[in-house]
Amino acid sequence: MKKLLFIVVVFLLMAGCNQTSKKTAEVKANNDFSFVFMTDIHLTKERHAVEGLTQAIDTINKLAPDFVLTGGDNIMDALAQTYEHSDSAYSLFTETISKLNMPLYTTMGNHEVFGLYEKSGVGPSHELYAKKMYENRLHKRYYSFDHKNWHFIVLDAIGLTPDRNYYGLIDDEQIVWLKNDLEQNGKERPVVVSTHIPLLSIGSQIMVDPTQGMSKGEIITNANDVRKILEQYNTKLVLQGHLHFLEDINYNGIHYVTGGAVSSQWWQGQRFGMEEGFVEVHVNGDDFDWQYIDFGWEPKD
Repeated sequence: MKKLLFIVVVFLLMAGCNQTSKKTAEVKANNDFSFVFMTDIHLTKERHAVEGLTQAIDTINKLAPDFVLTGGDNIMDALAQTYEHSDSAYSLFTETISKLNMPLYTTMGNHEVFGLYEKSGVGPSHELYAKKMYENRLHKRYYSFDHKNWHFIVLDAIGLTPDRNYYGLIDDEQIVWLKNDLEQNGKERPVVVSTHIPLLSIGSQIMVDPTQGMSKGEIITNANDVRKILEQYNTKLVLQGHLHFLEDINYNGIHYVTGGAVSSQWWQGQRFGMEEGFVEVHVNGDDFDWQYIDFGWEPKD
């Protein structure tokens, strides 16, 4: 009788363990997902760019990720253009990108800064000057969102100078916000950051010269401060654009992936052997892997 009772208890314990393992596996499976990071689209009416982006969107729709995140320079261009041209560029982007079958989150790039260059003929008094047009037409310049068990942070990496130029900067307002956002998220949930201008890159060493440093327009100038903040939390991945360059740097436990470019050489072919493409990220529980997807575009001119 005691032996029979022992067998029953062991059976129940095993059944309970199996049930717990099954639930754990189900929770993990439910937290698995994929998303696409597409940066430096530089959409324009010229160079068959609309056709190229449409082909990229068709490829993404077939992959069916949970969502798409852009890395900035969505349009070409608002920096040096009139209001009419810039407004038309934003309209072209929103119309074309609407063909995606999944949610879209955007990051601001330098080419989205309306009328910054004096040759645009636009003055600072314009109601949509600089970053206001982007926020009016696409999204807040910085924000965060959650997807399943992961936390996503989108930063505005474009600093503006008094003489109407841009450089890489996460401004003081964002630094305060970033600290608060990460504190609220906690130290357990994995974090992904999107920034147009990179926080970390060896791009100039490859594309220019091994001794070449990054210019103020190519790297976030207060990157050390930002990285130290991110390193205090469970930051897994920083997605970057701007350089039209593909790299993955693993530093202090964070992967800094510069995601190539949908437009590659601005819709005119390969750039340093890199085809037009985007990054597909697969999340598995608390880990991830990524691949660069060439969507098959060939320049028409």
